[in-house]
Order: sequence, then C-alpha cells, then structure tokens
Amino acid sequence: MAHHTPKSGYASLVQRLNRFPQGAPPSETLYRILGLLFSEREAALVAQLPIRPFTVSRAARAWKVSEAEARRTLDALAERSILLDTVDPAGETTYALPPPMAGFFEFSLMRLRGDLDQRALAELFHQYLNVEEDFIRDLFAVGETRLGRAFVQEPAVPPEHSLHVLDYERASEVIRTASCIGVGMCYCRHKMQHLGKACDAPMDICMTFNGCAESLTRHGTARRIEAAECLDLLHLAYERGLVQFGDNVRNRVAFLCNCCGCCCEALVAARRFAVLHPVHTTNFLPEVLEGGCNGCGTCVTACPVEALGLVSANLASDPNRRKAKLDATVCLGCGVCVRACPKSSLRLRPRPQRIFTPVDTAHRAVCMAIERGQLQNLLFDHQALASHRAMAAVLGVILKLPPLKQALASRQMKSRYLGKCLSSRRSMGDDL
Repeated sequence: MAHHTPKSGYASLVQRLNRFPQGAPPSETLYRILGLLFSEREAALVAQLPIRPFTVSRAARAWKVSEAEARRTLDALAERSILLDTVDPAGETTYALPPPMAGFFEFSLMRLRGDLDQRALAELFHQYLNVEEDFIRDLFAVGETRLGRAFVQEPAVPPEHSLHVLDYERASEVIRTASCIGVGMCYCRHKMQHLGKACDAPMDICMTFNGCAESLTRHGTARRIEAAECLDLLHLAYERGLVQFGDNVRNRVAFLCNCCGCCCEALVAARRFAVLHPVHTTNFLPEVLEGGCNGCGTCVTACPVEALGLVSANLASDPNRRKAKLDATVCLGCGVCVRACPKSSLRLRPRPQRIFTPVDTAHRAVCMAIERGQLQNLLFDHQALASHRAMAAVLGVILKLPPLKQALASRQMKSRYLGKCLSSRRSMGDDL
C-alpha cells in the first residue's frame, strides 16, 4: 500500500502533523487511519499546509495551482471536517488544519456518515488510542500545559464558595457567551458503540463553540443549537454524573465534552497516567465530612478516575464501618461525587493553589510548543522557504539545551514571545 513508502503522501502528512504540539506518533495503525480519512493525493496536499490559519491564495501558492482549484480542494476537505473554515465579515474564508485530537479524529465520528467505514475507523481508533500507548501518552502526559481541563459541576459548589468560580471556569458561562453552538455525537461513545462496549450515557451531547462550531455546523458535522437547549443538555449531563472536560483556555472555548469514565479517552488517560496529571483539574477538591459518611460506596462508584476509596472508619463501637477516603493527587475536582452522595457527606472546598489556565489557543499552543521543543515550528511556519528551515533548525538546537538552561530559556520565551503573540493573536486564529 502507498503508506508503506517513505516518500508517500501519508508519510509527509505524519511529518506535518508532528510539527504541531498535538501531534500523532507514527505507527502502522495511524497510517491505516489516515488511509481511511484521506486519499494519498489529499494527504500530500494537506502536508504542505501551514500550521497557522491560511487563505485560499496561500494554499494555491503552496500547491502551485489556481485559486479556483485550491478552493475546490479546501472546500471538499472542509465538508468532511478535516479542515475548519471561518468566513470573516468581508466574506473571505480562512482555513485551518486542526490537530488529530481534539480535531479531525473526533469530527469523523461526530455524525453518521455513509461515505466512510466508521466501524473500521472506530476499531483503528481503539487500537491506536486505547491499546497502543504512544499517542495518548504524548497527548496527555508530556510537558506541563494540557490540552483539556475539567469543569466543576456548578450545582455542587457550596454557596459560600461560588464566588471562587471564575466565569471561564463555568460551563454555563461558556455556553451563554458563545457566538455559535453546535452539538454532535459523542466521539468516544460512538467509537465504543461500534465495538459493542458503549455505556448508556447520552450520545448526542458533544458540544462545540464559536469558530469551531460555525465550521462544524455549516457542514453538518454538528447541529446548530441555541444556548437554552445547550444548557438543558448540560443539566442532563450533570444528572447522569458525566464529567465536563473542555478546552484548556479562558477565552473562546472550542469544545466541551460530557465524559463517562468507561468510554472517554481523557478520563481513561487520567487513570492510566494519574501521576503525570494528564488533565488539568478544577480549583476545587471534595472533602469527607467527619461523622457523616456511612461507607455506602456510592461516591466510589461515581468517581470516573478512581480518586475515592473506602477505608476503615476506625470505630471501636463499629469495627466493620467504613468511610470514604480521597486521593487528592488523582482527583479532578469535578464534583460528581458530591452530587452522588446520598448522605450529603462530601463537600467541595477550594484547592490551596489555583490552577493555571492559558488565555487562549495561541497561548496554549506556544506553551505546549516550548515544553515539547517545537516552538520553532510556530515561529517559522513557512517550511517551504529554505531560510525558514534554517532558522527553525537553529531554534530547535536552543530548545535542546540541558534542562536547567532550557527552563530558563522557556520562561523568557514565554514572556517575550507571548507578549507579541497575544497582541496579534488573530494571525494565529481564535480556533486553531
């Protein structure tokens, strides 16, 4: 097959994907996935696209074709949600290649499609993400800045601590302030459904927002809805004990998943790589109220990351009595256990130190790139230019300094580069 050839379009596409911090380690399974999603010609063309958002004219120059031909190809890719397209008020379309996750992997299973063998794709995704370990480890357990974060279940926050929940930490506020909202099938549960392993949690509950939602709803990958319906879905997710896992940014959140512990890859990663903290937590922790817990174990069952267990209550009068005990190093602070407790014996309290959340996708991408030694790819995005390749190589050497020197350089680059990056973040796009 074509993807076995080192110079194939698929090999070039894998190289392109791995220039972005959220890449995809090469494996035979990955090549088979890409073979279902792209023709080899499409893979070779997409491999030449920049990391940052681009116009038709930029793609036409890279591909050495007319703008009309480039637009036809770009629109065909956007129709399948491999590319995201944004139309500005003047009518000009800007395109971007999202990372595999959160990105075109999920989009391929967010709706039913007759043009794609979704069962075969689901089996390959399961092999690549749930059996093989490299992709999930790279995505969730490398560096300090994470792709996603947990949102606290707002009804679980006691009134005296409600002021500690900032607007960007509230899923309800993300919904109310979004310029566009889309809802689609849960990629994770759809994948597990094809494998005969899906749970009975709601399927049509995967939320996207703002520019990402505009593109997905335009092409039928998601259904456009209003804030009221989305808030109803959020309430349903609360009632079903699902965890809100969303974009690890403060501004213009792109996605919000409502996750179960059995199907969701982020929560599976949170258990598998717990010591590496693969998901940014909320700013809360549950505490067990003394004397209230009767050891029923409801909270233990409800916790999706196994942060709660039962231990002896150490009562001489009742030696068999047990009580819940929290492992704070594993806990997401989502509040699912608090709402599940039938005795109201769990209570959320603020963490001693607040969790850092990047400002927007540009901020997060740069932080992740620095931590993964890939900042050169964001700074020098036009790899077709020899000068850019040379400058990227120089910066790549700097980023391979010994750990202590690299840490010092990283702090300086974060402050100096981000100042410029954030002042002109439209050049990188609101929704990478």
